[in-house]
Amino acid sequence: MKKALLYLFFAFLALVLTAAVAIYLVVKLALAPGPDEWPTRVKTGPFSLNVGVPTAIRLATSSWFAPWLDGRSLDTRHGVIRFGWNEPTTTLELRCEPCSASVPALGSAPIRLDSLRITARRDAGSLNGMLEAAPAATTVSTVAGDNVLRARWDGRLTQKTLQLHIDAPEAPIARWYTVLAPGLPELQRARIGGTLGLRAQVDLPAGSFSLHPRIEQFTVEGLGTEAMLNARSSCGAPARLANDSWLARAVIAAEDQRFFTHPGYDLAELTASIEANQKAGQVERGGSTLTQQLARLVATGGERSADRKLRELLYAVEMEQTLGKARILQLYLDNAPWGPNLCGAEAAARRYFKRSARNLEPAQAVWLAAMLNNPGLAVEKWQRDGRIDGERAKSVAEGLRGITRLQREALIRNVTNARFAPP
Repeated sequence: MKKALLYLFFAFLALVLTAAVAIYLVVKLALAPGPDEWPTRVKTGPFSLNVGVPTAIRLATSSWFAPWLDGRSLDTRHGVIRFGWNEPTTTLELRCEPCSASVPALGSAPIRLDSLRITARRDAGSLNGMLEAAPAATTVSTVAGDNVLRARWDGRLTQKTLQLHIDAPEAPIARWYTVLAPGLPELQRARIGGTLGLRAQVDLPAGSFSLHPRIEQFTVEGLGTEAMLNARSSCGAPARLANDSWLARAVIAAEDQRFFTHPGYDLAELTASIEANQKAGQVERGGSTLTQQLARLVATGGERSADRKLRELLYAVEMEQTLGKARILQLYLDNAPWGPNLCGAEAAARRYFKRSARNLEPAQAVWLAAMLNNPGLAVEKWQRDGRIDGERAKSVAEGLRGITRLQREALIRNVTNARFAPP
């Protein structure tokens, strides 16, 4: 009797394993990507298989399969995604708490959200739904409202791509900060005013995206930047350069041509830098204004992350309101790096050209300004080749304002042919 039960048990186990393998093979065959389909690799428990993403999306949003997903979860590289299904509205719901994603164009550190909720409905190849992002329940915020950022989205699905359009209506900028970076120390004391709306397009699987932000009446108070009115630089003697000095104008041409017209941030430059960084696959163009660069030098440090960018923006907006353009420019010139263990315009002018910053010749001023893009690399090239990047210096000369056409042509010739003694 015992032997018969044992045989029966092993037979049942064999049937279960056979059924499991058969189901796995059927699922693998059903979800396998076609020759030209967008593929990805999915792992669930001990099983791993290649999946055609468009096929999986169509399956997950179908009214006959989506109810089976209700209450289930999937472990992904972005976080654990939990599924829900609303039968009356035939809407799929995805929750990720917490959720993260790396965006090389914005820095090496991943962007992290405490809570992300996405709803999705599909009609043939068209999809639409809502996005909701919120901070952790324990996050303390002074922002009125429920601290949830909401956006509408729609998309177009093909066998190779998914193109998404996202529209987030205006919401308090303080709420954006509470959701995107609740751990920033500045949020404990900063009073942030203004609103931000956003339109975006995301193309998958390429991962490319475009942003079109709308900012109104952005103000910041409480960070104490007014103390910098009388601050002294640790880089040595101040240059005390006027706004129309050769070096000041060359630095503006090199780093921030709209310095005197923007409010501390430059949306046009920001979107251009994101596009350039996407093409490069890494951060090559910062998009920061001189004011933001000053904030990095004196307050936030240079870590390449979205959090640092958000902190930098707060200081930049407040500095524009407390210091004014002339003082910001002076502080930048007195703190900017010009090579290893060298900072400040006065120290750089005396080190490289043996003269005061206010007595620099136009070509020397352009040379110094061109170095700011990458001071360490510029010094290495100067020591090795006897000059810095000629194209970079020429570009700075071309962007210099307040000179005649003849002066510009002469300056470009001087910069192009310049040979200064290596440091």
